[in-house]
Amino acid sequence: MIHEIDEALRRILRGGALPEGTGEVVFEAPTRDWAARRNTPTLNAYLYDIREDVARRERGSYAERDANGVVLRRRQPPRWFRLSYLLTAWTSRPEDEHRLLSGVLACLLPHEMLPQEHVPRALDAYKVALPITVAVPPAESRSLADIWSALGGELKPSLDVVITTPFPVTPVYPVAPPVTEGVITVRGRDGVPDDAKPRLMRTPQEGGSR
Repeated sequence: MIHEIDEALRRILRGGALPEGTGEVVFEAPTRDWAARRNTPTLNAYLYDIREDVARRERGSYAERDANGVVLRRRQPPRWFRLSYLLTAWTSRPEDEHRLLSGVLACLLPHEMLPQEHVPRALDAYKVALPITVAVPPAESRSLADIWSALGGELKPSLDVVITTPFPVTPVYPVAPPVTEGVITVRGRDGVPDDAKPRLMRTPQEGGSR
């Protein structure tokens, strides 16, 4: 799922901030050695932190249904994770880098949720929206200056981009087919069966198990 969110972010940036053919969108660690090899305008979206959004954790399971409402299977709810990207621009001139960052802001700020056309197909069954935040101050435990220090580079203008995504949980529980027949015994007022043979009743299939 992480690599699919990477590609979704790449497509968004390609669609506005850095169109195809004008530079690169990469996800490498922006170390000194990496920066020394840059010879083309580049947007670097370095995934520096992955944390579960525990406030979204759910218990139990939920039912997946077909178009008629019949339960097909049961799944555990997904776990949600916050993917934090350190987004930087790399060119030969600071003015061009600032122009690129301005383009990133113009590209991302209109979206409070990841655009539906960029949501990974693997999440279609969940029918959920993926929150995206840009340049929101990170938690106190995540200092961007410390990140640059760990990378061995000098502090550089950057945008903190966070996409919150569900991560599907593997267990899937099959269910039995819906009940369509039943056997009942009709008794009289005195409790004695009216008929020696049980009666067979059929139930409509529409709606199925609930």
